[in-house]
Formats: sequence, C-alpha cells, structure tokens
Amino acid sequence: NGFDEVYSGKLLVYDGTDRPPVMQYEPVYYSGDIGYDYDETNRSGIERPTVTVSIPVGSLNKTNGRKENCVLKRLLYYLNNMDNDTSTYKEMYEGEMFVEGEIKSNGDERDPYMAYSSAYHHGDVSFDVELTNKLAKDKPTVTYRIPVEKLGIDNVCDAAADYCLRAFAPYIDELNAGLENRGRPDRENGKYYLYRPGGEILKRNSAFFALCPQRDYEYRGGNAVRMFQDGVPRPPRMCLCIRMVIQLPAKKLKRTIRMLTSDLPAAVDKFLAFFDMRELEKAVALAEKQASIRAWLEHSGYCAFIADGSILPRSKGTDLPLKNAVPFVSAAQDEIEICGVRGMGIKRGVTVITGGGYSGKSTLLDAISAGIYDHCAGDGRELCITDPTAVTVSAEDGRSVKHVNISPFIKWIPGGDTADFSTDHASGSTSQAANIMEAVDCGSRLLLIDEDRSATNFMIRDAKMKELIQKEPITPFTDRVNELFNAKGVSTVLVIGGSGEYLSVADRIYMMDDFRIYDVTEKAKRLCSSDTPLPAPEKSDWSQSRTLLSRSFVSRPEGSGSERLEVSDMGFVIIGDERIDVRGLHDIVSASQLDALGFMLRDIENSVNTPVVDLDAMIYALYRRIDEEGLDCVYSSFFTTANRFLSLPRQTELKLLVNRMRKINVIKK
Repeated sequence: NGFDEVYSGKLLVYDGTDRPPVMQYEPVYYSGDIGYDYDETNRSGIERPTVTVSIPVGSLNKTNGRKENCVLKRLLYYLNNMDNDTSTYKEMYEGEMFVEGEIKSNGDERDPYMAYSSAYHHGDVSFDVELTNKLAKDKPTVTYRIPVEKLGIDNVCDAAADYCLRAFAPYIDELNAGLENRGRPDRENGKYYLYRPGGEILKRNSAFFALCPQRDYEYRGGNAVRMFQDGVPRPPRMCLCIRMVIQLPAKKLKRTIRMLTSDLPAAVDKFLAFFDMRELEKAVALAEKQASIRAWLEHSGYCAFIADGSILPRSKGTDLPLKNAVPFVSAAQDEIEICGVRGMGIKRGVTVITGGGYSGKSTLLDAISAGIYDHCAGDGRELCITDPTAVTVSAEDGRSVKHVNISPFIKWIPGGDTADFSTDHASGSTSQAANIMEAVDCGSRLLLIDEDRSATNFMIRDAKMKELIQKEPITPFTDRVNELFNAKGVSTVLVIGGSGEYLSVADRIYMMDDFRIYDVTEKAKRLCSSDTPLPAPEKSDWSQSRTLLSRSFVSRPEGSGSERLEVSDMGFVIIGDERIDVRGLHDIVSASQLDALGFMLRDIENSVNTPVVDLDAMIYALYRRIDEEGLDCVYSSFFTTANRFLSLPRQTELKLLVNRMRKINVIKK
C-alpha cells in the first residue's frame, strides 16, 4: 500500500565487468525513449503520485502536419472497407498502395503509381502478412519483424531467437485466453497459433534473425503513401522475426480488426516493454558454454559428456524433466571437468550400459541421444553434450534397402549378393545391418543402440550357438563392434540388460541402479576372464558404392502434372509416388523437423537437372542456402496439408530419409 518500490526505483547497475553490481535509486521508468519520473505528491497522497513525462524533441516528428506512422493504419483501412462476411481478405494480402513522391535517378519526381506490399508498420516494427495456403485464406501467416536495437540484442544466434520465441509465448497465451469460448470452435472464436518448442534449440522458421527492409514512406491516409524525401539512407537492418498463424473469426470483422490492429500490436508492445535482457544473456551464455564443450569433445578422446546435476528422466507422456527425479552423479572414476563444468565423460570406443529393469539405463541412453542438440535452461539436459554425428540405430522390419553393402554382418543370403543388397521388405537383422552401414556412410562417429529395439540374432550369438550352428550367415554385432572402432573410428554405446556377450568386447561397462551410475568394468572383466576367446572374423569392407539416378526421384506422381507432398502424424512423408516410413529416424525430435524434411526433399528433387544425382553436393548446397536465406526458403504454400512451422533437421536425417525411398533408382557404381 505504500508504493515504496515505485518511489524508490531501486535497481542493480552492472558496469560490464566482473565487479559486483552497484545499488542505485532512480524512480524513472522508460517506454522506448520516453521517460516517466514518479514523485510523491505529498505524504498523505502517496497513492496519487506526480508523474513527469520526458519526451525527446527528436521524437516529436511531424511531416506535413500528420502524425508519423499510426499503428497499422493502412491495414486498418483495408479491413474497415471489407464486408463483414468476407472469407478471402483479398485486399489485406495484396496490400495495394498509391505511391507518391518517389524520386527518379535524374532527381525528378515520378508520377504517382500503384504498388503492392503486405508489410504493414507499427512504428519501426513491421507486420508482414502472407497466405498460409490457398485453402486457408482466413488463417494468414503473420511475421513480426522487430529491429534488434529495440530489444538490445547484439548476438543474433539461434539460442537468442529461441529465447525470444519462448518469452513471447505468454503474451499470446493471454490473447488466446480472452478469445476462448469452449462451446465454439477456433474458426468462430479466432485464435493465435505460435510454435511451441520442446527443450531442444534448433534453427526454426518460427523465430529467427534476418536483414529486413526499413519503411521508406509516410502514411497519407486511405491506401496512399508518400516516399520520404529527407535524403536519409535506410539500408536493411537486422530484425528479430517471430512468425505465427492467426485464425480469423468467421463473419466477425470487428473482432478481426481488434485482433490484428489492436490486440496483437499491444502484445508486441508488452513484449518489448518487459523484455528481460538478463535472461536473454543467460540463454546466450548457456549456448556459448554448450558450444565450448562441443569444441572440446571434438578434439578429445570422448564422445559424450553428462554434467553432474542433470535431470535425465522425463515426466510421463511429455518431454519435460521429471519432478523430484534423482540428479545425475558421475561415476567417480570417470568424472572430468570441461569448461568449468564437472560431469562424466564417455570415452570413445565401445561402452556398455547395463542394469536391472527400470534402473535408468535406457533413460541414460536417451539423454546421450538428446545431446546431439543443445537444450534450453530448465530442460534438465542442457549440459548433456554428445558428438553431433551420433545416430540412434535399431532394427526396422519392412524397410526398403537399395544397393547397400551389408557384407560385414551378413555373409550370404539366398539368391542375393550381400555386398550389393536390395529388398523392399528387410528383416530385423538385415534392416539393422543396413542402418548401421548407412549411418557409417553418412559420417557418423557414434552409434547408439538399445537391445530392446534390436534384432536379437543380429546383436549376439553365444559360443554354444556358434558351435551348434555351423552354417550361419549372420556375423553378430559383438564380432564387429571393435573392428568398427579400430577401422572406421566409429564408437558405440549400447544398452544391454539380458546378455553378457558384450562384456568381453566392451572397453567400459557401467551399471545403472536406481538411476545412479557405477563403473563396473573391472568386475565384469573378471567374470569374463575364464571365457575362451573366439577367433575374430576376417576384416570387412565398410565402403558403399551407390549411384542415385534422377529417374523416379521426383515430387510428382507418375502421370500427374501436380506435385504431392504430405507429412503424416503417423510417421510417413508422402511425396510423389513415395510413402516413406520415417519411424526409424529416432533422432528426429519434433514434428516440425519432419515437415522440414518433406519440404527439403521436395526442394532437392526439383533442383535435379542431371541424370545422376550428386546427393551429398545437393544437400550441402541446400544447407548453405538455408544459412543465407533462412529455413523458410524451402516452404511452399501450395501444399494445403503441410504444417507452417519448420525446424531444421541434420543433414544425416535427410540422407537417411532418401535411403528409405522405395521407388528411387539406385545402381551400384
């Protein structure tokens, strides 16, 4: 009741050094560059402060007597002139402008002309409207473009964009709460759809930084604008871009106007006013710490790192950390410190994680797998860092295999050549063999394998079975796992709970017990000391020699002039005549990555102009273009069933997606 904090204006001032902050008192509050100074009017009227508003004279910008750039006035003009039951919003998407005052190169003023721009302005923030797809004209895609200097951002990295997306979400939740009527669908209520990320930090088209053109005109009324003639250059400037989809309410134009020109701009103003720079700095600092650990791992003898205190278990049915979970504590023998962080390092080579049922061994493997991506603060696995080339491998019954050399694991097959193996319906063992060989071919330096998702006859064959069955085509993974590391530098982390065959071939053995990890390598090796070593199989050829032909590598069904692209929630990418099963791509962590895979595959297929496809070169070129232009460069509004929000997968997943196509033409070199 005393409003003491308001009048004191207590704040901590950092000077940018390592020195502790200094306490100061300044009851002046800012909205942009406008200051509000709060003083007590008198002792008995503390609830009635005296407020002095300080406005920089440079902000009092007048042009021909008009207020400079009122909030989305041009958009408001279009909406006010629409019919209440409009369903096309044609004028909003076209953005027709009557342009005056443009100066030609010779210095003369050009005659007024008509132009088109669906970028509307709210001060120096732009509001870009585009069609989501031809069947969703009442669900526009809206991108807010906010100059980074308004937020104080100087590090335009993916982690900063990720933080801003998460920080903007509460303001959208507040808007949606005001629209919600559970008795009516979104199409009648209206709704704002903002992408909600999981714990991972990825390059996305829903929040990113990009150079954006500045507004170079003043609003004149109606749809008329006049170009600035002040001689001030206005080059593109770096902006935070937040993209959302908005369901406009059917036959409720007043609500549409309020949603687009009042409520949403007000939410953006709140976001700017209460933007927490200190939290952003923490997010960026965490990203820098993660990058430092990755750089250290790259040139070390370790393939993964798990920080002490990490929360690995997930809440049931979610990707959120489990409340009251046991924090991770390193096995004493393997505790290391990287970049000031103490935790457990997993060395390169062959590592076995064992333990009883529900002991946490698969949870640990999942955390190692998650470590290929950075995670945000609060995820629990933010300092679980793994070799970014790691691939989670399993058996995949029924998958298509095209001309893959699986001879290291399958010596012979009836009527076939295992050095050039093809099938439309692979078995458990042949699919797992193909998955490993393809992962190695994609450059993976670490395989992650859980026996529960593996083919038993591929993983092990004990001494008694080897002695009993003389004619066995399968060379089990136990016999090749060390060769794979010695010959190709590919490490393996395995979860094993039911067989001791891997104890003798592993470099390190860890046991999980009630989510605590122990190094039991010496004990396990003693148990294996009396085993008779079996002769090692002959050295293998790990190479692949395949060529992809452009014939049938197309996004159009045979005989059709239109492309086809769908991404199914059931785990299929449907493109052209292909229905690609992606359920075996275990390192895809979000539906938005699957949607991106579909669009990226389409982009590559449409770029092919030679009989032979150099897939590696085309994927490399595509990722370079995405780095330069943003992930949205692969999106097309033509496909009405595709989701609007995309997150970038690894190049590895794009290659493995192509490997699962059934109708492509692949030949052996």
